[in-house]
Amino acid sequence: MSRRVVITGVGVVSPLGNGASTLHERWKAGECGIESGVGACNEFEPAEVLTKKELRRTDRFAQLAIAACAEALEQAGWADELPIEAERIGCIIGTGIGGIATIETQHGVLNESGPGSPLGIPLMMGNAGAANLALRYGLKGPAFSTVSACAAGADAIGTALRLIRAGDADAVVAGGAEAGITPLAYACFGAMGALSESGISRPFDARRDGFIMGEGAGVLVLEDGEKARARGAEILAVVRGIGQTSDAHHLTAPRQREEIIAD
Repeated sequence: MSRRVVITGVGVVSPLGNGASTLHERWKAGECGIESGVGACNEFEPAEVLTKKELRRTDRFAQLAIAACAEALEQAGWADELPIEAERIGCIIGTGIGGIATIETQHGVLNESGPGSPLGIPLMMGNAGAANLALRYGLKGPAFSTVSACAAGADAIGTALRLIRAGDADAVVAGGAEAGITPLAYACFGAMGALSESGISRPFDARRDGFIMGEGAGVLVLEDGEKARARGAEILAVVRGIGQTSDAHHLTAPRQREEIIAD
């Protein structure tokens, strides 16, 4: 029998503010975090969460992940001490682009005939979010990233679910982080015709005209249900399952309804 997987901690940094409860309350009140066609985390101050050393060694997307993780671990009761053997705790943080801001910065340095930074690779690599969380909190189980565009964070949670159910981990810190508000990202998404000309995100609407650029992070603490109850953790939710498919149709566009019906 597969193990029951529960959520014991939630952490968020979003354009609506810092913290999961802040996001929920402001969203419930009908507030919008999009300003001038951009969803930026303007209330996020990395120095309030990270050490000076961490600030030098992390791209913004990883900084967002660290802040979200700090909140999730505190709610789960992990802030002071890991309640589970470190080798049994995994860390999976999804991202679509990773450290794109660092990539742009390093490219500019090289164009000016300057030397690249020895920290360049750790800053820009896609698994930097997961790696930095593992280092900061001593999580010694599987630590890697899912890189599947818009589905990266959801795939991270699904992978965490499978790890726990299979008995490969007793708990996994999982979620996603992105910080793509950069000139290169704007230029490339704009060339694709993917950005909204109106600056308004209207998915599933006849008036939709593309998406907007944004940033943020969301992290969950997933645990084996029996172990979470044994330590007296508050159970926030139960993860029942996950489904994953691919249209295998186009680089960016989904299949048209008529094509699906024809099959």
